[in-house]
Amino acid sequence: MLGCDLGTMFKVAVAGGSYQDGLTVHLQGVPPGLLITEEQIYEDLLLRKPGQGELTSPRREPDIPIIYNGINAADTMPGFKNAGHTNGTPFVILIPNLDRHFEHIEQYQVTNRTPRPGHASYASYQKYDHWDDAIGAGIFSGRYTSTIVAAGAVAKKILAGKGIEVSAYVREAAGVSMPDMPIEQIRTKAAAYRKIRREHDPIWQFVYQSGRIKPGMRFLEKMPVLSEVEKMIGSFPKVEMDEKKVRSEYGVHPSLFCPDLPTADEMYRKIIEIKDAGDSSGGVVEVVATGVPAGMGEPVFRKLDGELGRMLSIGAVKAVEIGAGVKVKDMTGSQCNDQLFAEGGNVRFGSNNAGGITGGLTTGQPIVIRLTVKPTPTISKDQHTVDKVTREGAVLKAVTRRDPTLVARIWPVAEAFIAVILLDHLMMHVGYQGMWRQ
Repeated sequence: MLGCDLGTMFKVAVAGGSYQDGLTVHLQGVPPGLLITEEQIYEDLLLRKPGQGELTSPRREPDIPIIYNGINAADTMPGFKNAGHTNGTPFVILIPNLDRHFEHIEQYQVTNRTPRPGHASYASYQKYDHWDDAIGAGIFSGRYTSTIVAAGAVAKKILAGKGIEVSAYVREAAGVSMPDMPIEQIRTKAAAYRKIRREHDPIWQFVYQSGRIKPGMRFLEKMPVLSEVEKMIGSFPKVEMDEKKVRSEYGVHPSLFCPDLPTADEMYRKIIEIKDAGDSSGGVVEVVATGVPAGMGEPVFRKLDGELGRMLSIGAVKAVEIGAGVKVKDMTGSQCNDQLFAEGGNVRFGSNNAGGITGGLTTGQPIVIRLTVKPTPTISKDQHTVDKVTREGAVLKAVTRRDPTLVARIWPVAEAFIAVILLDHLMMHVGYQGMWRQ
């Protein structure tokens, strides 16, 4: 299988499928000396994992990452304190699949001849024939996005050291849109949302807060913990959440990250209304990156906005907009152009319709991107389809686990994907500048 890798200097390759033993993230270009823990990676993964309420699939994957390669097993010499730090070799993360019980596999087996409309199951059968990994949609499942989030957790850690911060959130869901909000306020809400999701997550408490998995443990010491988690899936005690306190103290919705609470409430109400009618809904994810230096990117075929368009690789994303996006069609040149001004020896812009990128290069302004997410293909209504083997007409009755909307889980994927692309281009930019600006 081709097409499972990305990047030039920060290279990401992923493998695995929804019901295979797990997923793998292979990173090249991670600099030496970085300290990142499995718990830090998990804190991003828990934002997209399923089984966390009415807005997600009931599949209960714990998404516990295992750092397998790329860090020092111990201090390398007396007087050195480099145990657990990256050493410049390929950095490998494993994400085992633990909630893949036979009754769920059987549900896919009995329906796999009749592909889900809107899903990849018909096209993938045409490509791979009966060898296609169709249990849970294989690598075409949203399950694979956990690999992007894991890679992005590493990329964001590196970018933060260079003053670059990437933030994503749900801008629109089920036709409900949030008002504009300063990015600083959004980031305060994001930090609060991450905190309440972590503190009310039973896996985080069982695995990390208890110290069952901690830095310095060997791979074989971690495996019994995963086996223990697998046996307990479905029986972890729920961590009760005081939703009234969450709303009053943090000002966030307990299960949907739209930073404007009244809007989040209305989004949630509308999503559930559509779900109860047996259908699904879509939305828009917005991402803002700040601290990106001017002049980063490449011309012609590697323009940065073109590279960010690769986020169409995220399942269910059907459009990517930069800056004003499709609204530019209704503007005049004088309205669309971001005019430049001199202020105290610095360059300022009167607007940011370009989304921080012109000519494929960054301007130093915030990069602003929006992703349009389609409704979940799997719904509770009968749909016309075919038997993909006999090519006869059929009716599909949905029986598999599913999300009522995907936008609530795609925002951390978008945040991670952009971080990976920005880090790759930052490494190229710094290397290129260093060749002639010394």
